[in-house]
Amino acid sequence: MNNHVDIVFANEEEITTLYRVDEFDTALQSVRSHCAIAALTRGKMGSVVVSGDEVHVVDAHAPARLVDTTGAGDAYAAGFLYGVVQGRDLHDCAHLGGAAAAEVIGHFGARPEMPLEKAIAEKAR
Repeated sequence: MNNHVDIVFANEEEITTLYRVDEFDTALQSVRSHCAIAALTRGKMGSVVVSGDEVHVVDAHAPARLVDTTGAGDAYAAGFLYGVVQGRDLHDCAHLGGAAAAEVIGHFGARPEMPLEKAIAEKAR
């Protein structure tokens, strides 16, 4: 992964497994030197985005109800990348990713039930 990856998306279990460590903070410190941006999701604890010396801790968006987490990581990545291509800062990108993930986990199946643009706009209120 060294210097060949621009953005890494991983959940807490994936990143600690990748670095063969037990603590999330240890994995976070390791990944920051191996890629330009790491967007690490932590379920109900939100996400942490690191890029060089920048660290952004972003709260999770609480879904109306938690039904099925299938597709949450992909939705998070989609929202995050949307923010990147729109030129948003990393905190905003994580916020967009969290809003997209919150929409997906509120029902069965990995596909959003409403356009993600609408879901994100509702979470921004």
